[in-house]
Amino acid sequence: MLVSSLLPATGATQGTLAVPKQAVILTVDGAVGIRNTKDGAKFDEAMLDALPVHNFRTWTPWFKQPVTFSGPRLQDVLDAVAAKGKTLHMVALNDYAVDIPFDDAARFGPLLARRVDGKVIGVRDKGPLFMIYPFDDRPETRNEMFYSRSIWQLTRISVR
Repeated sequence: MLVSSLLPATGATQGTLAVPKQAVILTVDGAVGIRNTKDGAKFDEAMLDALPVHNFRTWTPWFKQPVTFSGPRLQDVLDAVAAKGKTLHMVALNDYAVDIPFDDAARFGPLLARRVDGKVIGVRDKGPLFMIYPFDDRPETRNEMFYSRSIWQLTRISVR
């Protein structure tokens, strides 16, 4: 498992984004206007949990029955770092990578799910972050293209 570096627990901020106090689970780099490190914006669990939490229940190809996903919207994370771009290059812990259009965040409302049916998602269960589309609410996303964009074990988003 790839593990991002730990940052000091200083509570200091640069811009309007706090510095993580625990293990970093998500890095957003590239075309971001707000950073908390020279390389981009790093988030720990508490920072992601501090963003507005949304949820939806949906069927997916990865679970036997519909489940409820909850976590911040991808758009909320992009807004938190003042991201501007055309493409999001998303990378998982196992180096699986997928490019999605930047406007998918606003257009479809995918979540960076931290919980499934109220339980925190562990690495063995597709966590700690699972970028998921609301397949039942947006039937146009029920196809292989969007299934392939639903990346689990998400660890990095590079805004291009």
